[in-house]
Amino acid sequence: MSSEQKRAKDAGDTVEAAAGPRPSRLTYAAVLAGLEGVALVVGGVWMVVLGITGDGSDRQQAVSLGITLVVLALLPLLAARGLLLRRGWSRGPAVITQLMALPVAYSLLQADSMAIPAGIALAVVAVAALVLLVNPATTRALGIKGPGRSE
Repeated sequence: MSSEQKRAKDAGDTVEAAAGPRPSRLTYAAVLAGLEGVALVVGGVWMVVLGITGDGSDRQQAVSLGITLVVLALLPLLAARGLLLRRGWSRGPAVITQLMALPVAYSLLQADSMAIPAGIALAVVAVAALVLLVNPATTRALGIKGPGRSE
């Protein structure tokens, strides 16, 4: 199959998925993924600023962590954009983001500090987003067909 045929097929899938209004569940899932991405960007920038303005011993580690967080933010941000545009590929990265957030939330809940409320919030957001992403209305809106369904 040529690249032009593939592009035409992908365009047809997008038109098929875009028929009708976007379900609110899909919008909510996109918003939650976008909020997680924004939180990662804010956390990454905060770590870079702390690394640059802090003492020299932890500077390299803080800057590296901050840059890593900003790069990791691309996954949920791209997924959120794809969900809003009703792209079928976007559900995978969104689900992966939520699955990665659950162990982070668990580790925050194990801390004896102010991290516990953050762990609770992250767990609630991750579980809510997962429920929204696997909802049949979301699946239909994204044009995702289950195994063995050629309709």
